Amino acid sequence: MLFSSITFLYLFLPVTLVAYFIRPSIRWRNGVLLVTSLFFYFAGEPVYTILLVVSSLSDYAHSLFIEKHRGTRKAKTALISSIVINLAMLGFFKYIDFFIGVFNGIFGTGIPLLHVPLPIGISFFTFQTMSYTIDVYRGEVHAEKNLATMATYVCLFPQLVAGPIVRYSTIAEELHQRPHNAVLAAQGLRRFVVGLAKKVLIANAMGELCALYRSAQEPTVLFAWIYAIAYTLQIYFDFSGYSDMAIGMGRFFGFHFLENFNYPYISRSVTEFWRRWHMSLSTWFRDYVYIPLGGNRVPRWKNIRNILVVWFLTGFWHGAAWNFLLWGGFFGIVLLLEKFVWGKLLDKAPSVVRWAYTILLVILSFVLFNANGLNGALMDIRHLFGGLPLSNAEALYQLRNYAVLLVAAAIGATPVVKRAAAWVSEKCPRLMVVLEPALLAAMLLVATGYLVDGSFNPFLYFRF
Repeated sequence: MLFSSITFLYLFLPVTLVAYFIRPSIRWRNGVLLVTSLFFYFAGEPVYTILLVVSSLSDYAHSLFIEKHRGTRKAKTALISSIVINLAMLGFFKYIDFFIGVFNGIFGTGIPLLHVPLPIGISFFTFQTMSYTIDVYRGEVHAEKNLATMATYVCLFPQLVAGPIVRYSTIAEELHQRPHNAVLAAQGLRRFVVGLAKKVLIANAMGELCALYRSAQEPTVLFAWIYAIAYTLQIYFDFSGYSDMAIGMGRFFGFHFLENFNYPYISRSVTEFWRRWHMSLSTWFRDYVYIPLGGNRVPRWKNIRNILVVWFLTGFWHGAAWNFLLWGGFFGIVLLLEKFVWGKLLDKAPSVVRWAYTILLVILSFVLFNANGLNGALMDIRHLFGGLPLSNAEALYQLRNYAVLLVAAAIGATPVVKRAAAWVSEKCPRLMVVLEPALLAAMLLVATGYLVDGSFNPFLYFRF
């Protein structure tokens, strides 16, 4: 079930909110969230809902055992057991065909692929539950004694299938006691509607433009760059829009999820970009892989190793394909170059040069990210830099059609709109009292119209 669907917006979410607020008991409300979250996942993955149940039971039992035996070998064994179970689920359902293909390629065997369907959100909820047991082992949080509360944390539908990756420590207190008031509801509604508009009105339109490029009979260099920019905008508005909706819904229910995006396309280095993009994943790898390996407090060669390991895993986390591994390796190498080779020189360059350098590398990286395998990646990159006609009537036609939306999306990916709204709110507070609800209502109405009328409505990160 998509957040950006009529069924979710006008049936599932209203019914859930009514059931949630019928009674003030936090136990009742957690129960409603647990039941509706399981139904939400069941609606999209009837069979794989069992994975959520297994994950909840496994990490619940392991965490209690770890806390009871903390500081002993038994606790460490239990932690390893928990991690192995989580990684085994993730490895089988997401990577088994990739591993079979690699094995066949190396040894010349003909083992048939299993074609196992990918459970929605498995990369997110397995990382979430692993962070919980690791934090219990480290003594950073106490193990949750109530199974239903633990399951609510694992299954919480606002962020279940595409993040942000919410650590237990972030919402541990709110699982037991949390505020509900008009201010939080207003914040949540504003954030949710903005996220919905980003997804439906911008990301979907950018996706349609990308599809037009893929179906073009005679691609050109101009159309290749239009596609590259459109996909870069699509993936940002798609994923950040989903995160906005998740954070907004969290506020409805009294939870404060951490931010996942902070205007990454204004970055002036790739290092800064990854401090602003998918922050819950970046910090996860930092805290549970990079720092345990020694971080930067080790000899230089080990620091290089640590960075490359993290980015190999980051690429692999996104998908079981060579272009994802190459994408992760690309960022790992660029980050190493910024850290050890040209970082100081970059710092001295004009801001516009630093921004242009960063956005060019980001655009190229997403072309690689969205490619159909390594051959497709090489072809897409080659199209950007020649080997095709410079332009043709179709490319110019699509540029004219989408120029205004491309410019609007590019501006919307910066803090300009937010700062303008803050300025108007400061200078004309009474105007904003009327203007903001009217704009939100208009965005909701227009987005609803697009959802009723259209059929192109994928969420890109569902496949990860």
